[in-house]
Amino acid sequence: MNEINQNQVNFYNVTEADDQQRLDNMLIKILKGVPKSHIYRIIRHGEVRINKKRCEVSSKVALNDVVRIPPIRIASKEEIESKVIPAASFPVLYEDDYYLIINKPQGVACHGGSGVSFGVIEQLRQTKAYKFLELVHRLDKETSGILILAKKRLALVELQELIKNNLMTKEYYALTSGIWRDDKRNVKAAIYKYTNKDGERRVRIDSEQGRFSHTIFTVKQKFTEFTLVNADLQTGRTHQIRVHCQYLGFPIAGDDKYGNFELNRQLAKQGLKRMFLHAHHVQFKHPITQKLVEINCELPKELQFFLKIISTTN
Repeated sequence: MNEINQNQVNFYNVTEADDQQRLDNMLIKILKGVPKSHIYRIIRHGEVRINKKRCEVSSKVALNDVVRIPPIRIASKEEIESKVIPAASFPVLYEDDYYLIINKPQGVACHGGSGVSFGVIEQLRQTKAYKFLELVHRLDKETSGILILAKKRLALVELQELIKNNLMTKEYYALTSGIWRDDKRNVKAAIYKYTNKDGERRVRIDSEQGRFSHTIFTVKQKFTEFTLVNADLQTGRTHQIRVHCQYLGFPIAGDDKYGNFELNRQLAKQGLKRMFLHAHHVQFKHPITQKLVEINCELPKELQFFLKIISTTN
């Protein structure tokens, strides 16, 4: 019923498994082998429609919606099978009938796309241990720490609603270059998201076109040339902490998109070969059981080691 024919316009009926997903994420899932940049392009050009109406990349689909998809070449079954996705497990921080919370390592994407064949979600699905599994939120490939996945559709929708209404505490540790003068900073700087020609997501501070974005930074420790801060997200924009740190003039150490590139090269020689950003704490009321869930995740050993290195230079 929902098979995609690359030689004609297709009309895809949204299933229960797709309900309340973003349009781009659903298309990435069903249009195997189609570059993410091309999916964005056909949406923005109006070639994709939901119930005959134009839509946005971030539009949500609902059960029984009809999505128009233009003729598009998808990977054959043989091509898909030739790309073997290895099953993998990750350190589990919390699990019940509704959620799986893991410690995502740095360097592993949350999902495939934009030159990445697969990520956490695809590898966990390959274990065949879950009938349903979806990402509740995302972490950048370069970021480590707490990642939440839902094991039921209702659990996914309910927790995403909590996040939308800022009812979940999400905190990160970031090591930034420079010395912060204030021990606490409330940063409210609108973020505008765009996609470059390679389909890569980028953001910038833009008071006119951007969306309201709010991060509370608290200084944890000062070093000779660096400051370790806690970032408490009040909104959840793409690359929010990274671009807010850049905006303040204190870019995150090792950040290859918004950081100090010359400094990053020097830090790599000192042992920091990744971005120093780690999701270390979440807290929320479980939307199904109503119990308080609090998860802590300590800094990875390589980040702890680097803090010791710069501590000895004080």
